[in-house]
Amino acid sequence: MHPAKALIFTLFPGTLAVAAETAPAAPATDLAGSLGQMVFGLVVVIALLVGCLWVIKRLSSPHGSAGLLKVLGATAVGPRERVVLVEAGEKVLVLGVAPGSVRTLHIMDRGELPTGGAANTPGVAGAADFSAWLKKSLDRRHDAS
Repeated sequence: MHPAKALIFTLFPGTLAVAAETAPAAPATDLAGSLGQMVFGLVVVIALLVGCLWVIKRLSSPHGSAGLLKVLGATAVGPRERVVLVEAGEKVLVLGVAPGSVRTLHIMDRGELPTGGAANTPGVAGAADFSAWLKKSLDRRHDAS
């Protein structure tokens, strides 16, 4: 036996009996308690996720006049340039969008916008109709100036 242990047992003779009686026992597992704790933690995490999603949805909703703008369509006219139709109230804006600039190409009433079956379906036919309409609209603008 180690001398330090022998000294402790001689100074405190009751510690040997207590040490013998309190041998480490196998830990008792409480399955119901562990399962309850796990389910509670899972519910808390899911509640936090739902709460965060609700906050993100509330913060990302449009405020004020931003809710009145609606992008009707867009087409690429170059590698980084686009023509975009934007509905703002009763007016429809034809915008030219390039890196670093947005220019108004034409302003019209909502009723002037062509409404055809092919224009509403995505695909080549709708893009061709839009291209023809844009060319005609720009020609009218140049003739008026």
